[in-house]
Amino acid sequence: AQPCHKPPPCTPDRARRDNSRPMSLLPHQLELLAPARNADIGIEAINHGADAVYIGGPAFGARATAGNALADLERLIAHAHRFHSRIFITLNTILRDDELEDARRMAWQVYEAGADALIVQDMGLLQLDLPPIQLHASTQTDIRTPEKARFLQDVGFSQIVPARELDLAQIAAIRDALQPSTTIEFFVHGALCVAYSGQCFISHAHTGRSANRGDCNQACRLPYEVLDAQGRILAHEKHVLSMKDNNQSNNLRALIGAGVRSFKIEGRYKDMGYVKNITAHYRKLLDEIVEEGEFTRAASGRTTFSFTPDPDQNFNREFTDYFVQGRQIDIGAFDTPKTPGRAIGWVTQIGPAGDKWFELEVSDKTTQLHNGDGLCYYDLQKELVGIHVNRAECVHAKKGIWRIFPKDALTSFKDLRKGLEINRNRDMAWNRTLEKKSSDRRIGLWASFSETPDGFALTLTDEDGFTGHAHIAQPHQAATDAAQAEATLREQLGRFGTTIFAAHDIALQLSQPWFVPASALNQLRRDAVAALESARAQGLARLPRATPVQPPVPFPEDTLTYLANVFNHQAHDFYVKHGVKVIDAAYESKEEEGEVSLMITKHCVRFSMSLCPKQAKGVVGVKGTIKAEPLQLINGKEKLKLVFDCKPCEMHVVGKMKKSVLHQHERQMHEQPLQFYRTRPAKNKVASSADI
Repeated sequence: AQPCHKPPPCTPDRARRDNSRPMSLLPHQLELLAPARNADIGIEAINHGADAVYIGGPAFGARATAGNALADLERLIAHAHRFHSRIFITLNTILRDDELEDARRMAWQVYEAGADALIVQDMGLLQLDLPPIQLHASTQTDIRTPEKARFLQDVGFSQIVPARELDLAQIAAIRDALQPSTTIEFFVHGALCVAYSGQCFISHAHTGRSANRGDCNQACRLPYEVLDAQGRILAHEKHVLSMKDNNQSNNLRALIGAGVRSFKIEGRYKDMGYVKNITAHYRKLLDEIVEEGEFTRAASGRTTFSFTPDPDQNFNREFTDYFVQGRQIDIGAFDTPKTPGRAIGWVTQIGPAGDKWFELEVSDKTTQLHNGDGLCYYDLQKELVGIHVNRAECVHAKKGIWRIFPKDALTSFKDLRKGLEINRNRDMAWNRTLEKKSSDRRIGLWASFSETPDGFALTLTDEDGFTGHAHIAQPHQAATDAAQAEATLREQLGRFGTTIFAAHDIALQLSQPWFVPASALNQLRRDAVAALESARAQGLARLPRATPVQPPVPFPEDTLTYLANVFNHQAHDFYVKHGVKVIDAAYESKEEEGEVSLMITKHCVRFSMSLCPKQAKGVVGVKGTIKAEPLQLINGKEKLKLVFDCKPCEMHVVGKMKKSVLHQHERQMHEQPLQFYRTRPAKNKVASSADI
């Protein structure tokens, strides 16, 4: 008889959750939260180690062209829930009055599809008959203070996203203001909006497209001339509002120490390769922390990869950790909003006139170039020039010399010359690797095979403590070769390759060696796996909806400007209920026609250009000569003013709404009146039903 190898009484993963009740993240759980543009990308995010995925529903997500049908969401949810990973639906635009009912209906639809949480910006939704689904406060709610965070917790949000501009001490202050049951989620990777989220109106002022409604035109990525108060040009054609990309790879432990438990990757517009690679990158980093023993994964299973994750392989504007470790001077991607890639070598020779090639010496002689690669370099004006490789030929392997035949004529490449450093920003071999299956996520289990009076039984116990049991009637037939019989049992019972499970151990509890046909063992294993999956599905409790504090807690302020983004009457009533006395309408209501702050940002152009009065403080011969006077940004006919609020160390981008946007709005209202919150009578009374 073989000894019975039972699962350990309590492994870290089995201690992950109390299966008897629903809950949010526990203090020792770390959640990796990945983006998904569609269900297929979401499924691969789960396969590459995501504990949760956020994705747009059929409408009202903060990415106008990233909606998903309910059938696709159901497919993603079913796959995620096998690993007890969660699916969060973005319902995080501000809404007009005439959109609220559709949003309410959609909330119920995604809840019935199995979604685990709604990510919300508009407080008007909290006034509606929503399903009992958990609510998460979007980054668009602009959480910068402990008071704002505590308020959102007290009105019913279970997970909040503080502003990306906060440092570790500010995040820790928010943690100290919250109950342990409220999870802090923080962006750790991806593109950075230069404005505080929810506090940018440039797109709407210039084009009528609202960032708060998922339709930003990214004016922050444009090149600008910077002029001082005397009209002198301080910078020419620089992308002074364009930030590098966020990368907190080196700060994860510090963020955990500050209270972050959900680590969010930006990128609901990104492609499959990006989501696979970046999810795998942070999965590996978080797993290193988990293996130290203090923390556990928020979902089940361990993930292995067929590639080495590398954030540099995806589109990026170079990286910054932004303000997490305090204000840094090198946070901007001022030269180009494009991806410069990684330096790989230098131009050694340019083909004679009429030839269509140049030669490149790679710095790492093992580097391989491929047809279809993307190369680039900076010209003499620091503009990025791209090269599409039509053909790459290795000329001298030991010296690392490659001959490059571009798709376009050599004469089209400005300032291409000998000695020029060349970067690669697209590696076709890497892309092809991620087009294939590139990960394997498995939930560990212990198997116990035993004999019964009329046959055999198999019990599977997984890392979370769930069990699946199966029995098969089968005559007991003594084995003629004991060693071979045991080997066959273990081989057949251990074949979990097509499932989501992997065996830690297979225990045989037998009175003597038995011969059992492979067909019977396979059926027994399949039945036990089905039973285990069923037990896991039944044991997955829905996340709870937090109960708002009663009586309603007061909002930290009693006056709200257009910056509060109140665009419907339900949002107005919500704030009235919470003690606000004066409530202006959202910028999208077209009531702020004069100059206002179109963007509020922690980024300071003066600081980045070493023109900050605080930088000059104490410098001999400079002290007192630099003042925080306004600057001007010019892009073509567009003019914006930069105003500096030095006490909180913030910059305001000031401008006003274009007349063309106002005229377009008036035409639209005449053709199809819309209902939304306003504080002033509608022009020509074309939408009197929207007046208060």
